[in-house]
Amino acid sequence: MTKVLLADDDVELLQMLREYLEREGFIVTTVHDGEQAVTAALSGEHAIAVLDVMMPRMNGIEALRQIRMHSRIPVLMLTARGDDVDKIIGLELGADDYVPKPCTPRELLARIRAILRRTQAQNNPELAAQAMVIGLLSVWSGQRRAEWNGQALELTSTEFSLLDVLAKNAGRTVSKNDLSELGLGRPLARFDRNIDVHLSSIRQKLANLSDGRTIIQTVYRQGYMLLKFE
Repeated sequence: MTKVLLADDDVELLQMLREYLEREGFIVTTVHDGEQAVTAALSGEHAIAVLDVMMPRMNGIEALRQIRMHSRIPVLMLTARGDDVDKIIGLELGADDYVPKPCTPRELLARIRAILRRTQAQNNPELAAQAMVIGLLSVWSGQRRAEWNGQALELTSTEFSLLDVLAKNAGRTVSKNDLSELGLGRPLARFDRNIDVHLSSIRQKLANLSDGRTIIQTVYRQGYMLLKFE
């Protein structure tokens, strides 16, 4: 059974979410402040952490910052509806996705399942051993790992999923909607900058090519393309 960490100071909300997730077969741990959230997330016991941005003792953004210093555990942020600043900061610090509050238990469950589907390694050993090689970039979809010029890339689960989609379509433009569907597991929402922020982070982790270009190109009004090399 999959263990989920829920961190929010709203006790009634946590109880409702916990009961719903437990009915869906999850084991749920609840904490009520940021310091407890960091300790629990770094325990290695949970498959995913859900952090509210507004928590006592340590807010969700700082808790995420502390977690990302030591762990790549998938993190889903709960943000105030319409608060784009918290969303963008969270994504830049390595959050995998966010859900605006108030949210329904069903919506939260769908986001959790989408992230977990992306992060679960494939069981086929032969498939896991196969690498896609595009220039200096190597991507192992089955192992969910990537290297640039022989050096391991430290990617969040969502960053890897987006890079994997682009690698599988190297040389072809992939629309933001397709990236959202295939990489995030959900349709692209209007005014959603999620994809842009994640790809900006990925670009920062990839060195430029010898001619100064980045391997991930923006195709104006169409999407993004990973350059293909013969």
